[in-house]
Amino acid sequence: MCEQPLRNVSRVPVCPSCLQLPEPLQAEYFCRSCRTPFISSFSLDEDGYCAVCRESLINFDAAYSFGAYEGNLRKLIHLFKYGKVESLAGPLSKLLLLAIPLEAQFDAVIAMPMHWRKQWQRGFNQAQLVAQPVARRYGLTIANNLRRTRYTKPQAGLNEAQRRNNLQDSFRVARPKQVAGKRVLLIDDVFTTGATLRAGAEALKTAGALHVTALTLARVDSGSPEAGRHSLGALRQKTGFASSRTNT
Repeated sequence: MCEQPLRNVSRVPVCPSCLQLPEPLQAEYFCRSCRTPFISSFSLDEDGYCAVCRESLINFDAAYSFGAYEGNLRKLIHLFKYGKVESLAGPLSKLLLLAIPLEAQFDAVIAMPMHWRKQWQRGFNQAQLVAQPVARRYGLTIANNLRRTRYTKPQAGLNEAQRRNNLQDSFRVARPKQVAGKRVLLIDDVFTTGATLRAGAEALKTAGALHVTALTLARVDSGSPEAGRHSLGALRQKTGFASSRTNT
């Protein structure tokens, strides 16, 4: 990442200094439901909900991310996900653990599933790898109840409505009795508009899950349905998205 020679022996081809660079998500205001950060309360209603949550597009009960999908965190995720440096799962899972409130309790941990064809092409499910240490923290193993039912085209470049349509009926829950009445932690790598997480959470709620918390390494969106079509910098200018001074 810093293009300096590696001087320590490690399975992770990133120097200790660069591994310590990602900063946690910070902002003055957060949506009460999806935890989207804002620099002012202008985009939130009197109850603290953003536009997406006001339109009842949310299916999870809480959402947490470690940081913004930019800078060194974005580089680490790309190295892990597309560079196939699977050994980064350990350092990245530590960031996930930092994003979870200390008082949170869960009965099941589920990694966002990939369609078998896409997983075969990539060689691994990145969400599964970073979720394993998180599950161990709660004395659990990764549950595989949530399944992809069909292959969907990439979400990149689609707006919120297109993302929802692309994911419609793309998840099902196997053995629903195992999640009924449970507090489920649903883990993915990046929260863009949240459409994928909402679709997965909707399937879990339909199966009877009591509470679904979404957890990701990074997030891109501002809570706007158009978020998927803009860079993080543009979103800050248009909607007040920020990672400024108050920690999550």
